[in-house]
Amino acid sequence: MRCPFCGNVDTQVKDSRPAEDHVAIRRRRFCPACGGRFTTYERVQLRDLVVIKSNGRREDFDRDKLERSIRIALQKRPVEPERMDQMISGIVRRLESMGETDIPSKTIGEIVMEALARIDTVAYVRFASVYKNFQAADDFDKFIDELRPDVPPNS
Repeated sequence: MRCPFCGNVDTQVKDSRPAEDHVAIRRRRFCPACGGRFTTYERVQLRDLVVIKSNGRREDFDRDKLERSIRIALQKRPVEPERMDQMISGIVRRLESMGETDIPSKTIGEIVMEALARIDTVAYVRFASVYKNFQAADDFDKFIDELRPDVPPNS
């Protein structure tokens, strides 16, 4: 593994342990050239996924991009980092087990929204506002009204 600080390719693993509920291995590494320490994660990848964007463009699936968007939605919310990591791993496993290598971005967005709705409604609305491209406050009102159960008017 190349050192991210000096570029040396001869780094040493100092510690390995299971991570993300045993779906990844966390490795602490040391670079003898510069003394830098860093962490890497090793995960099983069942297949190479390709995302089909709404404009037809194709790009390789990027777990880090998925993780960034979910972390932004969950920013300052009372959700444990381990719970977030489990959710991300679950989403990736679900995508990989769909049997297709080409996955529409719409499908990924729906799966993420479904997962966020289960753990935090504020994060769900945040993600939906970007995913569904809300343009005005009315868009939020309509979306939130759909979330609320029907409440009978006061008699």
